[in-house]
Amino acid sequence: MIELLSPAKNLECGIAAINAGADAVYIGAEKFSARSQAGNSLTDISALISHAHKYYARVYAAVNTIFTDAELEEANQLIHRLHSEGIDGVIIQDVGLLETDLPPVPLIASTQMHNHTPEKVLFLEKAGFSRAILARELSLSEIKTIRQKTSIELETFVHGAICVCYSGQCYMSYALGGRSGNRGVCAQPCRKYYALADDKGGKISEGYLLSLKDMNRSSHLQDLLDAGVTSFKIEGRLKDADYVMNVTAFYRQKLDAAIEGKPFGKSSSGRTLLDFAPDPVKSFSRGSTSYFLNGREKEMASHGTPQSTGEYIGRIKTLGPKSFTLDSHRELNAGDGVCFFDREGKLKGTEIYIVKGDDLFFETNEGLWAGASVYRNYDRVFQKSLKNGKTRRKIPVSIRLERRGKHLILSLEDEDGIKGVAKAELPVQAAREAEKALLTIIKQITSLGETEFEAKPPEINLDPMEFLPVKELNALRREAIKVLQEERLAHFPRREVKHAPNSEPYPATSLDYRGNVMNGKAKAFYLRHGVKSVSDALEKGPVKTGTVLMTTRYCLLHSLGLCDRENKKAAKTGGLYLIDEQKRKFKLRFDCADCRMEVVSV
Repeated sequence: MIELLSPAKNLECGIAAINAGADAVYIGAEKFSARSQAGNSLTDISALISHAHKYYARVYAAVNTIFTDAELEEANQLIHRLHSEGIDGVIIQDVGLLETDLPPVPLIASTQMHNHTPEKVLFLEKAGFSRAILARELSLSEIKTIRQKTSIELETFVHGAICVCYSGQCYMSYALGGRSGNRGVCAQPCRKYYALADDKGGKISEGYLLSLKDMNRSSHLQDLLDAGVTSFKIEGRLKDADYVMNVTAFYRQKLDAAIEGKPFGKSSSGRTLLDFAPDPVKSFSRGSTSYFLNGREKEMASHGTPQSTGEYIGRIKTLGPKSFTLDSHRELNAGDGVCFFDREGKLKGTEIYIVKGDDLFFETNEGLWAGASVYRNYDRVFQKSLKNGKTRRKIPVSIRLERRGKHLILSLEDEDGIKGVAKAELPVQAAREAEKALLTIIKQITSLGETEFEAKPPEINLDPMEFLPVKELNALRREAIKVLQEERLAHFPRREVKHAPNSEPYPATSLDYRGNVMNGKAKAFYLRHGVKSVSDALEKGPVKTGTVLMTTRYCLLHSLGLCDRENKKAAKTGGLYLIDEQKRKFKLRFDCADCRMEVVSV
């Protein structure tokens, strides 16, 4: 079965995702989430689980930071409580947890574990993980190879923000201010402004040089299915409910089209009824890239701004003192927000407050110039449709009403074959007006209201047609719904996995600080699995000169057109530095054989 997996900053976002068609959601636990700002109480997580399980959708909790020795037991107890609430899986990074007494909950290897090779993913499978979240940088061919050599569930990102560094291998935030991404408090240095300079101080370029566009692989879902991906993940545990609902609904439609006619289907029940047309570019967007899915792309980065620009709507054709026109006709409305880059390359914005034909009257003309590309980053009408809409998720049910002797029997059966049956002992009373009686019966037994069910055309097996009191029909319907709900929960396919330590060899004999070993049990885990030398996590001490703070598949030389492989007039790479706005320098190193870039502390 195939899963569409959506983010949940909180209970509201989680419910929005489920209602919009998510097969599963992932949410930060109250502590130890890699997004510390998105922690949630057990009470809210339990409420989300109850809502999700109605549709056989799943909820995964992120407990994916690395722990000190003192924190490890607390994290273990948190996972026990999550399991008691019915959590369907726990996303972890710290293998020290596998040296503790865990409940039988499926373990999901966080992308923070840098799951990028068949050997690493196969080890995780043998060590007891049920799923691996693959590195964002992997190509289709690399994913296929991992699939061929493993049987573990494979989860991959298909939409949202991209970390420029290999996940779990970024130490720049910690080096700059003590805020570690592996501890859930990344300060996002990749979204900052930098100058690129040579070793003599000559400036080569400047901008948000490490800031990438957002991922959008919606046109590659079939390719990813063919490659063996199990779960399609939308990034965004800091995004609001409108974003989550819009993007989830969009990918639900795309994924349904991709799996139509296949021998597998979606992993949850029901269908989503939308009253808006989903379009991810109308939510937060830095522009889009499929990243390295089909090889290295030229336009992966967003050097001009790390902020959302939204949808491109055209260039300014004429500019007056209070209005402008575009070179293309796009329907805009008063209250829309637009943005553009001024002549110095700075992102500016204004609000459209009057639309008269092709003339767009703006709030301020600061930075506007004829010929500027204009983007709409706030669509008032679209956002209103999200706010006021009534997106619903319903499970179709077959309904049959029949007479068996003294009993009237109402049966509901859902798409999963689960039944809810209610019966009442009622005497036969032939209807004087058969057609009218039939219409009343149909109306009452198909009125499923605000429940999670929707009625298919019912089957009425009554001969002769009977007069049935509305009160009795309503009571039968309510009882059948109650039984169906109880039966669905009783048959919920909960997965439980018993964890037993083993000694499968790890695919390396030594681990440096990038192994992210913060506690003694994590070290014991690797030693038991054959690693001879285990260094401490960088977060256990000061950052030394020469430490690799980032390793990226994204290459600035390629992005700026300076790659020696492609441009024989390229700048030499012997001494290039990134310099931030506080004048702090970071040396760049280029591994052209493997096409990688490193950012090194100086």
